[in-house]
Amino acid sequence: MRRKHVFADAVAASCGLTLVAALTLGVGTTAPDAASAEAAPAAVSASAAFPRPLYLEPNTDAAKSAARLRSEGSVASASLIDQIATQPTAIWLGDWYTTALLRSVIKRNVDASKAQGTTLVFVTYAIPNRDCGGYSAGGHTNAEYLDWNREIAADLQGTSAVILVEPDSLAMLSDAKCAGTAATRLPLLRDAVGILAAAGLSTYLDGGNSRWLSPTDQAAWLNAAGISGATGFYTNVANYNPVALERDYAGKVSSRVGLKHYVIDVSRNGRGWTGTWCNSPGAGLGVNPRVTPDSGKLDALLWVKHPGASDGTCNGGPAAGAWFESYALDLVRNR
Repeated sequence: MRRKHVFADAVAASCGLTLVAALTLGVGTTAPDAASAEAAPAAVSASAAFPRPLYLEPNTDAAKSAARLRSEGSVASASLIDQIATQPTAIWLGDWYTTALLRSVIKRNVDASKAQGTTLVFVTYAIPNRDCGGYSAGGHTNAEYLDWNREIAADLQGTSAVILVEPDSLAMLSDAKCAGTAATRLPLLRDAVGILAAAGLSTYLDGGNSRWLSPTDQAAWLNAAGISGATGFYTNVANYNPVALERDYAGKVSSRVGLKHYVIDVSRNGRGWTGTWCNSPGAGLGVNPRVTPDSGKLDALLWVKHPGASDGTCNGGPAAGAWFESYALDLVRNR
């Protein structure tokens, strides 16, 4: 199974995203030995990664949906959607933006975050051969990718933003579809982390999830991708696994990557795994996102996946990334 990330209306003020984590380890390339990890620039310390509350982006699909429902007199439904619209979600940056629009999106959110006094969380999603030819195929070319990261670093210099670097980029490398990809991807990820970290940004790499690779295999990929130069790693992006299960898994990964810190996506894990990955019936909204000081290696519980963004044309959903209002309502009702 794959995570699907297809974005609708790239010019919109906010991007819906779809990102579903794989559960089955494909036959193909194997994880590299941890000894292959290369030295990387010094990371932003985990203690400094989330110094303020999480940034709440205005005018998201959920906010627009709630406003429309309320104007139509559907006050009860609007109140349910408000449970999504009033919570911080990560901001996704990808190759669907022109350079000018990328700068505009970043500036708008940086300015709003300064006014709020909050911590920005961005996701980069434009790695070459993204999704290894799957539903979310795309990304920049090798030649473009690092310049794209330099643009993001320059635009975010001085903001102390958090960057979740390229979901699926590591865990998926063990799939047969990605055979041969590691040789070019791993150096790109190491360099991207170096570029972003040099701008004072907190970087987290792809840590998969507890139902995907073993902690040992995931840690080997993280080491090879330069986790030593990153703040940490993230787990459970767009997946449904309970926090307790993810913390146990992430702790085992952390112990194999120099005791690095981590964050967990809790956007729709309120009911745990319900047996299918695509617009999973019965899934429930997770706990509200928040910074988690004094929680060991866990830095934050985040909504990385935008609750209510469709996984694709499955289980009654619209195109991947489109707002799926009935599903959003169900996520809240099943909380």
